[in-house]
Amino acid sequence: MFEDVYLWIKAIHVIAVISWMAGMLYLPRLFVYHSEAEIGSKQSETFKVMERRLLKAIINPAMIVTWLAGLYLAWSGHWFSFGWLHVKLALVLAMSAVHGFFSRWLKDFAADRRPRTQKFYRIINEVPTVLMIFIVIMVIVKPF
Repeated sequence: MFEDVYLWIKAIHVIAVISWMAGMLYLPRLFVYHSEAEIGSKQSETFKVMERRLLKAIINPAMIVTWLAGLYLAWSGHWFSFGWLHVKLALVLAMSAVHGFFSRWLKDFAADRRPRTQKFYRIINEVPTVLMIFIVIMVIVKPF
């Protein structure tokens, strides 16, 4: 019975991670395009709706499920004493911080504030990818 629950939670965790990452990779791309749109234009207003829906309907719930399912897996698998999990948790905390920055920047766009350049968002778009690579290495390779 426990094994079945563990596997279901693991599947839910993987689905949530994929959803979270899809949103974390797409939202800054929207910011790139939004930063080029004229303030008050129909295009700018459309980006506002897209960004808000992406954050509220996909990214936020996926992050919550990722954390809850991941913590359950770590607890039930007795992984908390392993170094690789400590590194993974630090990286997931960093990903959560990036998520928080994205949320803040979305509010700036919603208020027609644009203190950052398109180039900034193009560079920031790579941060979730780099974090994801190291997180996956920790989980699969378990180097320590």
